[in-house]
Amino acid sequence: MSEPILLQIGSEILLSNIWVILFLMLFLVPMIQRRYLVQSRRKLLVKMGKNRKSVVVTLIHRQEVLSFLGIPLARYIDIDDSEQVLRAIRTTPKDVPIDLILHTPGGLALAATQIALALKAHPARKTVIIPHYAMSGGTLIALAVDEIIMDPHAALGPVDPQLRDQTGSYPATSLVKLMEKKSIDEVDDKTIVLADQAQKALSQMDGLVKTILDGKCDESKVGVIIEEFVSGKYTHDHPFMADDAESLLGDCVNTNVPAEVYDLMKLYSMEVARRRPGVEYVPVTGK
Repeated sequence: MSEPILLQIGSEILLSNIWVILFLMLFLVPMIQRRYLVQSRRKLLVKMGKNRKSVVVTLIHRQEVLSFLGIPLARYIDIDDSEQVLRAIRTTPKDVPIDLILHTPGGLALAATQIALALKAHPARKTVIIPHYAMSGGTLIALAVDEIIMDPHAALGPVDPQLRDQTGSYPATSLVKLMEKKSIDEVDDKTIVLADQAQKALSQMDGLVKTILDGKCDESKVGVIIEEFVSGKYTHDHPFMADDAESLLGDCVNTNVPAEVYDLMKLYSMEVARRRPGVEYVPVTGK
């Protein structure tokens, strides 16, 4: 066989091998990166848990971007999250504290309610750690614990109900006020139904916050908290910074965020995975 033919065959084999290598790298590199992130997060959770003698749970929602299509995916508290957090709480011994690292824009009211009530029912000390923000449903969860640790520039937000339909989202308090300002014959049937649901949602949230705060605050302070967080006094994205939270909630708020929390947040920046769990925890294996 002549040398040019051998060179041509060798080039074709090399080219085909390059495509095989590139194809394997396309799948292997993301898997290796994902494994590294999972292991790095786990090490930090274990380290923090040992330092604080607690079970550390994460409820972290970052916006993700698909590497292939570049499509942003927003993450919120959903039923999958509540199932995993409830499992973490249920499997934690009753005498072991729970630290929940919380970073979320909010989400499904039912899921946030389940998590808040489950945390409140856990007998040992419960702490929420907020490095950046915990809005809406995240704030509802934070109100249920014994201690809220916030970065000085982190934020909580109102928990006033929002009603949604195909055309948008409406603050419940605004719908109620609309019905107070207009006669019923000036309003369409859909708005009347929404306003009725809005009034029920406000009553339910009022009762839920009172239940969550029961035993933590005296009745007069509960009224102030409901006025600030539930009544619709502010827009739904109004931030309550650490100083605001401390003045409203008292000594249960402080700004001593563990350094490991900031290190952990670095491992949650813009992943390429289509879907990752928003909840991770290390089960108790023994004292």
